[in-house]
Amino acid sequence: MKLFDTAKQKVVEFAPNPTVLMYTCGITPYDATHLGHAFTFISYDVLQRRLIDMGHQVKCVRNVTDVDDPLFAKARELGVHYLDLAAGEEARFESDMTALNALPVHSTPRASSAIPDIRGFIGMVIDRGFAYESGGSVYFDVEKFPQFGSVSHYSRETMIALARERGGNVDDPHKRNPLDFVLWHPSASDEPSWDTMWGAGRPGWHIECSALALRELGTTIDLHGGGSDLIFPHHECERAQSEAATGQQFVKHWMHVAMVSMDGHKMSKSRGNLVFVDKLRTQHDPMAIRLGLIEHHYRTEWEWDDGLMARNEARLAQWKSAAHVGNSDGDSGLLAEVRSALDNDLDSPTAVQLIDAAAKNGVAVGDSARLLGVLI
Repeated sequence: MKLFDTAKQKVVEFAPNPTVLMYTCGITPYDATHLGHAFTFISYDVLQRRLIDMGHQVKCVRNVTDVDDPLFAKARELGVHYLDLAAGEEARFESDMTALNALPVHSTPRASSAIPDIRGFIGMVIDRGFAYESGGSVYFDVEKFPQFGSVSHYSRETMIALARERGGNVDDPHKRNPLDFVLWHPSASDEPSWDTMWGAGRPGWHIECSALALRELGTTIDLHGGGSDLIFPHHECERAQSEAATGQQFVKHWMHVAMVSMDGHKMSKSRGNLVFVDKLRTQHDPMAIRLGLIEHHYRTEWEWDDGLMARNEARLAQWKSAAHVGNSDGDSGLLAEVRSALDNDLDSPTAVQLIDAAAKNGVAVGDSARLLGVLI
């Protein structure tokens, strides 16, 4: 199998041990699952299915970020407890993933479950000389980590601009460097707070995933992923603080999924240009929704179009008509071709086209569809 590695900036061989350790950044549970979320998690689901098909065991951890600014802001707006909001939205997300036939993951730990781990982790970073206390907060000192920037390969100017856009507070006067990032900081009066030797407060966003990954999977992960908007600052910061704490390689392979757009802009909760999976499910077969996602390559940005669901409802009907006709997928060679496509940087669009052609020619496609997670 070959996959594009974000840090290496090229397609490379992905040959993990029999048990694959995988961490994918999950949801901040303050609203429903939109199509961009679904594209990310179904892409990793297809990868898991092919790895299992190859004989691997996959331990995939997908966290829930239930200690974070957007969740607190939404709970504040609705007048509810942040954990009640998180529990409801997490349940809705899991329902969407089940409907789309996503495999159960190894664990879905909440950030709020990791406060003791986070405190210990921050202590390790400070003890190794990579962090400092200032103004009641603890910051990671990027100058002490020369490899900072080697996941994203962005210029300093780009990193500062993205940090400013994505909650990095680059103008914080307590920082030594605008790119330094928070490990621990004081909580607002209506936010959760935990006691530490640095003062009461709560963790920064990035430290939560590092602590959970270390707790759930160990020091080094085979593959770490998420949406491409997480490359910086989130994954860049995760890598820096994790390797600073342990002295070991954090991630062997970085994999990122492209954004989905609508009306010319990336789907985002802040902009409101969203297509929600739970609403689509009331109007369309969930397997057609899944097909609408995997007809796109995971590294290619794409735009929602009104013909997407009609096109894939028709595709699903065609596949169903050829589910068990004639010889098996293996006898026809279709299954081998689909596997080969997936092994070529998870080329699901080619896999879908191969099954389309076979279905039109009256060739059985059931096993190949199942490999893509499509139940027919």
